Amino acid sequence: MSFTRRSFLVATGAALSAGALQHAAFAADAPDTLFTPRVLGNPNAKIVVEEWFSLTCIHCAHFAEETFPQVKKNLIDTGKIRYVFHDFPTDQLATLAAMVARTLPEDRYEPFCSAVLSSLDRWAYNNEADHKAELQKIAAFAGMPAATFEKAIADQKLLQFIMTEQSEAQDKYNIESTPTFRFNNKEQVSSALSYDDFVKYLNKAS
Repeated sequence: MSFTRRSFLVATGAALSAGALQHAAFAADAPDTLFTPRVLGNPNAKIVVEEWFSLTCIHCAHFAEETFPQVKKNLIDTGKIRYVFHDFPTDQLATLAAMVARTLPEDRYEPFCSAVLSSLDRWAYNNEADHKAELQKIAAFAGMPAATFEKAIADQKLLQFIMTEQSEAQDKYNIESTPTFRFNNKEQVSSALSYDDFVKYLNKAS
């Protein structure tokens, strides 16, 4: 999914500013892990793969459903690679979802993101749906109380963290669409890779 920073900043600011004032103090109570990297796999793996993704991106959803399970089974769980997730929301709803995902315990981050991406037609692209309410339902299944959900999507410190990380990544790596992958800081590609293509880039960066 393509990304325009200016349109994202304007839309996100307008959508979140009102709710943020209600719970501005929440960041002070946030766990220390709120701003830590979201990582799977062997911390000593020789190969590091990074993914920048948006939680409303249909291409990210395709990768998450079709390719990532094989990557996790064959490469992450076996200790061959260390996999780093980077939030790169491309619209308001993706921003809300990213904030919720980061507020969950670290071990629920990836499962929650997978659930969100597999439900896009229900919560994000259904024009008749209450998008926020549908997102909250997914969060509830992940164990998040309603009050915590409201605090999460109003946390200005968390919002600024995500936006800063996104801006820095775009400036440093010229990321313009999601998903974007970097393999050992050697190979970069923006595409919903098949497993075979994923392995090809992995081998090239080894």
